[in-house]
Amino acid sequence: MRFATYSSDNETYYGAVTDAGMIALSHLFPQWPTLYDVMSANALDTLVSASRDHPVTHTEYVYEMVMPNAPRILCVGVNFPDRNAEYNDGSAQPKYMSLFPRFASGFTGHDRNLVRPPENHTLDYEGEVAIVIGKGGRRISQENAYDHIAALTLCNEGTIRDWVRHAKFNVTQGKNWDCSGAIGPWLVPFTDASQLDDARIITRVNGEVRQDDVLSRMMFPIRREIEYISTFMTLKPGDVIVTGTPTGAGARFDPPRYLKPGDVVEIEVEGIGTLRNGIEDEQV
Repeated sequence: MRFATYSSDNETYYGAVTDAGMIALSHLFPQWPTLYDVMSANALDTLVSASRDHPVTHTEYVYEMVMPNAPRILCVGVNFPDRNAEYNDGSAQPKYMSLFPRFASGFTGHDRNLVRPPENHTLDYEGEVAIVIGKGGRRISQENAYDHIAALTLCNEGTIRDWVRHAKFNVTQGKNWDCSGAIGPWLVPFTDASQLDDARIITRVNGEVRQDDVLSRMMFPIRREIEYISTFMTLKPGDVIVTGTPTGAGARFDPPRYLKPGDVVEIEVEGIGTLRNGIEDEQV
C-alpha cells in the first residue's frame, strides 16, 4: 500500500496510490487534513483499511511533496564510508553523526522539477531513504528503534554546493533553497526490518548510475540514528529523518557534474519505489 499527497483540478488531496489512479481519502477524515496529521495521529493503519473499501477517484493528478507541512525534517550527513573518504582529510569514521535541519519549503514532489536558482548553479543530487516516525519517544534504544517507524519514503536531498561553504560551522543555507530537493513519491508503511536492512539505493542521472550502495553499509545505521537523535530531542509522530546518501554526488567528479535544466534524476529503492525529478531554472 502507498499513500501520496497530490493535486487535481486545483484541489489538494491525500490518498492511496493504485495502478489505476488515486483513491482520495482526505475527505473521509476531516480531523486529519494532511498526511502529516495522519502520521501525527499514528493513524496510517486507518488509511490502509479505508483504501480497501473505496474506488479510484482521480486518474489525472500531480504529485506534491508527500508531507508538505512537516515541521521537523532532520538529515544525517556523510553516512557511508566511501562518502566519508571523499573528503580526503584522512579522518576515520567519526564518533558522532553529522546532522542538519531541512524545511518542507525546500522540497517538491515526484515528477516535478527541482529548481536551480540564478544566484548559483551548483545544484547537486543526493539519493536517500527517509523514515517517518509513527510513535514518539525520548532516549529510544537501538533494540526498540524500529518500533517507532511508521513509514518509508525517498528523498533527493538537493544541495546548492557553493552555499554550504558560506560559513564555518553550518550547511543550512545550502540545503534549504526553495524546491531544490524532493520527497516522495509516497509513503510506504513500514512492516519489516528487511525493508531497511537489505535495501539497496540507486541514483541515476539521465539513466547513468551515479550512486549505488546498500543501507547496511551506513556508518550510523538507522537504529543508531533514532537512538542518538532521541537522546537530545523527543521524537514525535510525523518527524522525518533523512538517513544519508552514498558516494557519487556530482560535486565529487573532476570536473564536478552539477545538475542543469533538462536533466532527470531517479532515486530507486526496491520495495519503496522510484522518485523522479527534472531540473529547471528559476523564473525571476
